[in-house]
Amino acid sequence: MSKVVGDITVSLDGFVTGPDPDLAHGLGRGGDELHRWVTDGDAVDAAVLAETSDATGAVIMGRRVFDFVDGPHGWTDERGYGGPEAGMPPVLVVTRTPPESTRLGERFTFVVDGIGSAVTKAVALAEGRDVVIMGGATVIRGALERGLLDELRLHLAPVLLGAGTPLFDGGSPRVLRQTHVRPSGHATHLSYRVG
Repeated sequence: MSKVVGDITVSLDGFVTGPDPDLAHGLGRGGDELHRWVTDGDAVDAAVLAETSDATGAVIMGRRVFDFVDGPHGWTDERGYGGPEAGMPPVLVVTRTPPESTRLGERFTFVVDGIGSAVTKAVALAEGRDVVIMGGATVIRGALERGLLDELRLHLAPVLLGAGTPLFDGGSPRVLRQTHVRPSGHATHLSYRVG
């Protein structure tokens, strides 16, 4: 049975982007440091990335993340979900308004009836493998609030951004169960069971 996982990198001060993200700078000012573990990682980072990519059967993202991914500095035919692992699982985009065209073509399915519907569709596509909600923060928060997540994986980057897009902004209080911690030179990889 598929596990639904929220998986995102966050700064020490709780941001998933730096200030002023735009199409040229999807992670905002200073935000590229968040993903140094993906691009310049050590053996631990490479193992985390490979394990996650190998276990993923479908990916969910929000429209804002899609706009960056499909933008001029986003994914390519050779590089996509999983960074250098170049995984190509089906990707569902939660949006109210699908774009008329995409740079990357048919790789994306647009879901207009909410995160719950996207999760249901992704589980069917994942064929028993993990469904990974990769962001943005609003989509992960929405899935958490609706009780759709089985697990939350945070990649804690050793950077203070000072401002940007917060991962958690309000929401219901909740206690998670920490299940795994893997430190590396570029991040601390944390896994929590959502109850």
